[in-house]
Amino acid sequence: MTSSDSKYSAKRDLIWLILRPWILIPRVLYILLTFIFLLLRILFQGNSKNKNIQKNLSKYLFDVITDLGPCFIKLGQALSTRPDLVRQDWLTELTNLQDNLPPFEHKIALKIVEEELGAPAHELFDEFPDRPIASASLGQVYKAKIKNNYLAVKVQRPNLYFLIRRDVVILRFLATFLSPFLPLNIGVGIGEIIDEFGKALFDEIDYEKEGKNALKFADLFKNNPNVFIPKLEKEFSSKRIITTSWIDGVKLRDRALLQQNNLIPASFIKTCVISGLQQLFEYGYFHADPHPGNMFALKGGNADCGNLAYVDFGMMDTITNSDRLTLIKAIVHIINEEYYLLAKDFQKLGFLTEGQDLQKLVDPLKEVLGGSLAAEVGNFNLKNVTDKFSKLMYSYPFRVPSRFALIIRAVVSQEGLALRLDPEFKILKIAYPYIAKKLLTDNSEEILEILLEVIFDNKGRIQIEKVESLLNILFKDSVNINSDLIPVANAGLKLFVSKKGSEVRKNLLLSLIKDDKLELSDVKKFLGLIKDTFSPLNIAKSAVQNIISPV
Repeated sequence: MTSSDSKYSAKRDLIWLILRPWILIPRVLYILLTFIFLLLRILFQGNSKNKNIQKNLSKYLFDVITDLGPCFIKLGQALSTRPDLVRQDWLTELTNLQDNLPPFEHKIALKIVEEELGAPAHELFDEFPDRPIASASLGQVYKAKIKNNYLAVKVQRPNLYFLIRRDVVILRFLATFLSPFLPLNIGVGIGEIIDEFGKALFDEIDYEKEGKNALKFADLFKNNPNVFIPKLEKEFSSKRIITTSWIDGVKLRDRALLQQNNLIPASFIKTCVISGLQQLFEYGYFHADPHPGNMFALKGGNADCGNLAYVDFGMMDTITNSDRLTLIKAIVHIINEEYYLLAKDFQKLGFLTEGQDLQKLVDPLKEVLGGSLAAEVGNFNLKNVTDKFSKLMYSYPFRVPSRFALIIRAVVSQEGLALRLDPEFKILKIAYPYIAKKLLTDNSEEILEILLEVIFDNKGRIQIEKVESLLNILFKDSVNINSDLIPVANAGLKLFVSKKGSEVRKNLLLSLIKDDKLELSDVKKFLGLIKDTFSPLNIAKSAVQNIISPV
């Protein structure tokens, strides 16, 4: 098999399967009948109050997904992170899809190790166990040992390429055929979404690529003391084997498990969300599969930010610089309740067509997003907005660009993970202060341009309310405001006196003149706002906070 053949191609793979009707027809019938039986059982037993019936139903659901194979297990893993979508008793069973699946035969794993690494496992490692410590959708992990170091050796399941190739083609065919009959309006076509899923899965079974992903991800977070990436052991890695240093941590499965280990759930939620925001808005490179089986809570850290380890870098994706900046603008426009500009952002991102009348979307967007901000920012819940947005997308010509499929999956999975640890978690309680701080401290030309849109109107005059809103979000809703004061004050001063600050200085002068007259009221308000926010007392508190709890 050539390297190009191991990549996903919707057209080529469809032709490949059509030419093999003895594979295609029985598999399609099996999938359809399996889902019909599952739906019938859910229909008749789903609302039962009997705990034994629900327990048996959840086990049946797990068995069905497991039996259907890797593609369906991946979909089930996404569901296992959503306590707001799935019953708790079902969720407990679905969590096993993350790393507690039935393993394949140990002797087959040993054969793969020898074929890939050129020697038997007992010759390569000082200790190699006779059973895996975890078994997931695409491989199983062994805790091996060399000298005094423990290693995680992930061995790929046999015949994966064939299984994924077959089922992605069938999923695409069934979804495309059934989509006209479903209450969905995702515009771009569900087939393209599945194409993105297929490409990601084919990348994920290339462990050499996963190794490169791990090295890149580790480099991005090398200066972050709260995020840990296991070290890749290249000598013991190949196309179907990947070996890393062993992570001795607690999986982010539930609150009680963390508390039993004297770990503070909220601290890991913050590290998880902040690192996720950094991936999207700073690095443009993100972990697209952040379920609890791929994230570990480590000892150390503090009550504010816990130490977090990421593992499994098979499903990664990038976001373009243009999309990244447009998303930041969209968040600023949500903060400022500028729904026409928000509609323009959606249009630029491809969620709306070029010819769409954006003015018609102002009121619907306000209905969906209005009131989620300002004093209520801490009460914002992504699921509530997602539900409203689903209705909006059905009524209006919104579409989901295929390139956003993994981004949406990652964000929704991450919020679901946080909700498992804290049912009262509100993602914007952390996300908005992060965006506000980025606007106020990032010195790039693009971010400065967005900041100027917030501070000044199109006539160059100060928008006091918007500046106040931005500072309120950072210093009122932030979990730990004092640590942000000095960085923001320092960045603001540097900007004001730098070459880049010429536009700020010019607009401040323009704000002094209204209708050819000297007008000091707005500038006085602006300076008063800055004085109150960055008072000597607040700066002193910030300095003490940074000494006590350095970031």
